[in-house]
Amino acid sequence: MPSIDASEPLRLWIREKWRKIWTKRSLMGLLLGQFVSLLITSTGFSSSELARRGVNAPTSQSFLNYLLLAVFYGVFVIRRQRPLQINWYYYLMLAVVDVEANFIVVKSYQYTSLTSVMLLDCWAIPCVMLFTWLFLKTKYGLRKFVGVAICVAGLVMVVFSDVHAKDRAQGGPNPLKGDLFIIAGSTLYAVSNVGEEFIVKKGDRVELMAMLGIFGAVISAIQISILERNELKDLNWTAGVVLPFLGYVLAMFLFYSTVPIILKICGATLLNLSLLTSDMWAVLIRIFAYHQKVDWMYFIAFAGVAVGLVIYSISKKDEETAQVAVSIKEQDKQEDEEAAIGNLTRGSTAAVENQSSGVVNQQPSSLTSLPK
Repeated sequence: MPSIDASEPLRLWIREKWRKIWTKRSLMGLLLGQFVSLLITSTGFSSSELARRGVNAPTSQSFLNYLLLAVFYGVFVIRRQRPLQINWYYYLMLAVVDVEANFIVVKSYQYTSLTSVMLLDCWAIPCVMLFTWLFLKTKYGLRKFVGVAICVAGLVMVVFSDVHAKDRAQGGPNPLKGDLFIIAGSTLYAVSNVGEEFIVKKGDRVELMAMLGIFGAVISAIQISILERNELKDLNWTAGVVLPFLGYVLAMFLFYSTVPIILKICGATLLNLSLLTSDMWAVLIRIFAYHQKVDWMYFIAFAGVAVGLVIYSISKKDEETAQVAVSIKEQDKQEDEEAAIGNLTRGSTAAVENQSSGVVNQQPSSLTSLPK
């Protein structure tokens, strides 16, 4: 009986912590995070399926996504009838980077495996850290660098596995070239993400989606007319091609639209952890849908990337809390200083008023003392 009484406070403490963690807000964030994770996996599956059928039109796959963004969010921007909050050439530069990032990443499916693409896109994390540190003046702690180092070690193992694995023929005609493509595309994605973060802080999410869609559609159309015109002309539009094509477009549109909502509800930490599960979905797709053998080094690489991302995400939460505490402390200090200045100002004003009233009161007495 004493043990039961002693365990009662522990159970109450666990129940209270459980209620604080699993709130409606956190559950919604987890559900949306897994939704986005499945969207990323489905885009990879669709691109890999199109590559398997000989379709080589990466810009065309992204064109309809940008067009949907432009039409859907453009309606809201037009109805507002107000000028742009950010200059148009910032959206143009962002669209160029985003279009080419999608082009290179989708192109990589022609050369390497789906699993390698899903793992190597984690390269965007150290790139984002570098760019935010250089341009947005974001500060990072030691644990974040440790997490990134573990992630990079996992990426090296993926490349090594693609070069030396016995089943490299199943992974694509040129795995090393595909790995280099996805690393380059992830770097451009990092530039795009940092640019979007800058614009969202200065402007509006709906305006960002609309302008990114407009400029992205124009740039994609120009690139299609130059690089993919003959490919589309000779393409046999069967159901096996149209369905993955439309699936990619729909998944990309939903992904672009959902990510800002997750960032608003739960922040980047939960988003990074949720996107991590897309790698597990990719491995399952490769095993069960493509009936491919996964090299054992993939699992070690995935474990390294998973551990690195968890360390990165946990430390990020701690640093964000510390930054909030510092900002609150600085705000309180500033308020105290303003209050002190206000007190000094009021004191000086009161002294001046008292002195003025004293002078006014003295003037009649001096006048009465004058000889008549």
